[in-house]
Amino acid sequence: RMEPFAQRIRQQGFDLDKERQMLFSVRNEMINRLVDEKLTDQEIKRHDIQVDEAEIDSTIERIKAANTFTDEDLRRFLEQEQMTMEQYREQIREQLLRTRLVNYQVKSKIVITEEEIRAYYDSHPEIYGGTIRYHLRNILMRVPDFATDTEKQALSEQMQQIRSRIEAGESFADLARSYSQSPAATDGGDIGEFAKETLSPKIQAALDGLAPGQATDVLDTDQGFQLFYVEAVNRAEGKPLDSVREEIHQKLFAEVVDKKFLSWLEDLRSQSHIKIIN
Repeated sequence: RMEPFAQRIRQQGFDLDKERQMLFSVRNEMINRLVDEKLTDQEIKRHDIQVDEAEIDSTIERIKAANTFTDEDLRRFLEQEQMTMEQYREQIREQLLRTRLVNYQVKSKIVITEEEIRAYYDSHPEIYGGTIRYHLRNILMRVPDFATDTEKQALSEQMQQIRSRIEAGESFADLARSYSQSPAATDGGDIGEFAKETLSPKIQAALDGLAPGQATDVLDTDQGFQLFYVEAVNRAEGKPLDSVREEIHQKLFAEVVDKKFLSWLEDLRSQSHIKIIN
């Protein structure tokens, strides 16, 4: 079982110590995988779970269709993997048997409640609650290269004075035309519309809770000191719960299956006598 992996490692040209480390790691991983397979195979026999040839044929046909494989393509792929068709069919059989075992031992005992679906929906507004887009203006004052702390402080104070004038009711656009060093200054600092998630975390935090007509605090950014003015906030309509209920159910179900299966496998290991001969 390990040989195909070992061949690939040896072909990479690693030094001897690195190659040995990687082979040792793969060997341990393979041993654990074989133990899990042996345990699940015993459970398959104990519960008399079976798969017939027609199901194997059907699964292979689905795999071919998903990969746009012809019969010849599949045989070439198997040759590259150093596997015969008989070995491949046996591998498919084992996968189907283990899937049925998981269904029997794990999936059939999982219930996803409406409350869990609602909680997931409510806690992921970034996915289901619609997107927020800000139409922004800005005023930028660049900090010269090698500016002293005193010079930086002076620019910061100048920006604070401009912000005070905005708070007092002066036009942001007029102040942008007079003071901003941004290319958008001639347009009154109008830099367009942005989806919230495309903005930097610092700007997102500064905009949070602002309504149209309000400006952020002075921000110290990579470009220099900046003020952002919210011209408009546009919200795209979110997805109703009914339209995504099944999608959320499948996500939650898959997460629980993974956790339950690993837990079930650990219980199975703890109840079994396992001896590994090195």
